[in-house]
Amino acid sequence: MTTQHDRQLSLHRQAPVALVTGGSTGLGRALVHVLAATGWRVITTARSRAELGTAHADRTGVTAVAGDLRSTDHLAVLSDTVRGHGRLDLLVHNASDLGPTPLPPLADVRPAQLHDVLEVNVVAPIALTALLLPFLTRDDGVLLSISSDAAVEHYPGWGAYGASKAALDHATLTLAAENGVRGYAVDPGDMRTRMHQAAFPGEDISDRPTPESVVPHLMSLISGRPASGRYRAAEIDASLLVEVSAR
Repeated sequence: MTTQHDRQLSLHRQAPVALVTGGSTGLGRALVHVLAATGWRVITTARSRAELGTAHADRTGVTAVAGDLRSTDHLAVLSDTVRGHGRLDLLVHNASDLGPTPLPPLADVRPAQLHDVLEVNVVAPIALTALLLPFLTRDDGVLLSISSDAAVEHYPGWGAYGASKAALDHATLTLAAENGVRGYAVDPGDMRTRMHQAAFPGEDISDRPTPESVVPHLMSLISGRPASGRYRAAEIDASLLVEVSAR
């Protein structure tokens, strides 16, 4: 006999599930809050347990799992957490490593520094996606990676980061094509974030848009599900925009 608890549990498991990396600050934090506010169950991760906890304290529908994406053990924990939620409708690769700052010419980036950037920005997202593909394919999920204009433009000092984002774009869209899921590499544009400030030490970046202003564009892409590809957030069809608030 089906009980009221069973029915509530069934409805809960039908709610869409997202995993967002780099969810303690900036765009990741803002996206997690809006997803949760619009009925998603959200798993999020970041290296700092303290920052992650502060960012999502008392936030209904959010499961925060601190750890390093370069760790295979942590990736396994995230996979187990998704399994516990019963589905995965959206995987967002938002966590990024800018590399050494102030931003040096590419020829001056040491191999170990380049390795660190590529490991966080490319290797870890591919590895995590591979673990979660059975859920994404079964649940007709969306794979979304946060890119940068540095992936297609050639700015002095941005070589290591830009190369990693170009590789992430390619990996994201290849994984989508190979596995029949929607895949998006999204350039969010300049934002008023900690990472952007690190790229411009000592400069006033208060004129940059807030991460919260980018989230409606991402939400419209997720809900509209256009063809897989590379998108600039500012150019996503305005008719798809949804009214959301990070509250």
